[in-house]
Amino acid sequence: MRQELRNAFGNVCLTVEVDTVNGWVCATWQGYPTPDSIRKGVSLYTSLFKGWGLDCILIDTRSMIGTWDHSLEWMLHKWAPRAARAGLRYYALVATPGTFAASTATDFHSRLISFKARIFDEMEAAKAWLSLYATPQQRGFYHPTGGTVTV
Repeated sequence: MRQELRNAFGNVCLTVEVDTVNGWVCATWQGYPTPDSIRKGVSLYTSLFKGWGLDCILIDTRSMIGTWDHSLEWMLHKWAPRAARAGLRYYALVATPGTFAASTATDFHSRLISFKARIFDEMEAAKAWLSLYATPQQRGFYHPTGGTVTV
């Protein structure tokens, strides 16, 4: 089962899944982010931290078009503390350099105090960094379907 968030036009703007092998939440953004989609989207994957006992997230914004600067203050002052209380400790975001999404991510990273975050150009580097923090207790969740469980 996979959880998707759709925009007002019916297009998928976010896909969220729990990677039980690596012990982190995966979130993939695409299209134009709106304040509403950002709030609904981050609330969706934040609910998974506590539910699955996870403290790591891997976010892919390489298919995001435009900026999420309109939601930056809310993300920093409302969402980040809430996500930390839900268990988030390590946040890896992959962005295409030179894009508006990457610019906002850099600003977010420079002002964030609620948890440890890094911005990456390449997915493999982000996964390698997160794997340093995903503890053995977070790896190898049992689920009847095995492998990666999507929520």
